[in-house]
Formats: sequence, structure tokens, C-alpha cells
Amino acid sequence: MPVGISQPSNQIRLTNVAIVRIKKGKKRFELACYKNKVLEYRSGVETDLDEVLQISQVFTNVSKGAVAPKADLVKAFGASATQDAIVLEILQKGELQVGEKERGAKLESLNTEVIDIVASKCVDPGTKRVYTASMIEKALAECEDWHGVRETKSAKASALEAIKVLVAAQVIPIARARMRLRVTATKKGKDKCMEFIEEIEEEEIRGAGEWECTAFVEPGRYKALVDVVGTETKGRGRVEILDTAVVYEGES
Repeated sequence: MPVGISQPSNQIRLTNVAIVRIKKGKKRFELACYKNKVLEYRSGVETDLDEVLQISQVFTNVSKGAVAPKADLVKAFGASATQDAIVLEILQKGELQVGEKERGAKLESLNTEVIDIVASKCVDPGTKRVYTASMIEKALAECEDWHGVRETKSAKASALEAIKVLVAAQVIPIARARMRLRVTATKKGKDKCMEFIEEIEEEEIRGAGEWECTAFVEPGRYKALVDVVGTETKGRGRVEILDTAVVYEGES
């Protein structure tokens, strides 16, 4: 009779795995997934669960191969919840666990996105010139109240927080900015233009379906708006810069 180490029946060993974890009813539940496939599934790129899950099984601890007891699943998700429904809930709402290397790369990418957003929204209030991303990053590094980006916060939310910190600290002369423009396009193309406009001051519809407005736009969206107007009007529309206004905290 061969001698070997028996593995408990409620343990399944997996390797090279990405873990999706959720806490529910004071219990932890995990799924074992293929790396990179979870984000593809959540973004709609991947729709086949067999390509996402290493195994269609719910664990309490993937690393130890501990399968979740049925009683725990019923208590946490309800008696009517099927195995497939539980798997889908964890996959859609759970937190993707990543290694230190992946986490570092993700945070670096998020930080770059935040810096770019801040640079597109701010100017020197004296010269009304924009700052480069590197200048914004250096200024934030000197702000005591800036504690960096966090995985739990979106790039947009982090950028708004960074702007408040920069404006309050004034490590460099800085304020939020927006451009005041006169936009002439077609009534039909208005909706596309509105995707880039922050606020309309006044507008009117003229003959032959022409739409004109005076509006405020963030500096970083100016070029995209010009491109949209050109495309929607086949080159007949125009975008005129009326002013580059500085917006101080408390005004908007």
C-alpha cells in the first residue's frame, strides 16, 4: 500500500492565482481567479466565467485551499442564493488582492493619472499659465497635508483633494482655472459639445439650426472641444477664447 500524505477533503491547492475577496456576515469568502482576467471581466472585455475562474468554488482561504462550508455560505448569502449567484456577487463586488509588485505598479499609474488631472485643472493665477505635471508632482511632495494616492479612492476624487491641498498650501502660486469661450456649432452637435463644457453662461439657437453659447471649460478639455466642434460642423463652427478665468476656492 503506497504511503503518502493525505489532503483533507475540504482543501484544494491552487497556484499562480489572483484572489477576489469579500467580507460578508463577519466571514471572509474568496475566489481563485486567473491573473488579469478579473479586470477584463469587470470591464466587459471577458464574459466567459471559465476564463476568469480557476475553479468555480468558494473558499474561506484560497492560499490554504480551505473551501467555504455550505452553512457559512447560507448564513452569509441566504438560503435561496445559488452557488453561481454567490460566485457572481463575490466576483463583481469583491476586492481584488494583488501582490506588492502589482500594487506598486497600480499606485504609480494612479498617481500619474492624478497628477495629469491636477495639471489640466490648475494655473498660476498671476500669469494664467498652466503647470507641467512634474512641477505639480514636486509641489505636492512639499505639502505636509498631502498623503499620496490610495487604491480605495478614484483618480478624480484624489485629484480634487490634491487641488485643495495645493491651493491651501501655496507652495507654488496656484489656483483652479477654466477658460471662458464662445462656441458656435450646430444644434444637432450640442450634446457632443456639452461633454466638454463645465458651465454655460448664455446660449441661443439661430436660424438654420446654428447653436451659439458662451461657456466655461477646463483648460485640459479645450483642444478636445475644438476637435469636436470641427468634426460636428465639418469645419464651419468655431471656438473663440474670451478669457482664462481663475477660480478660487469657495467660488465654485
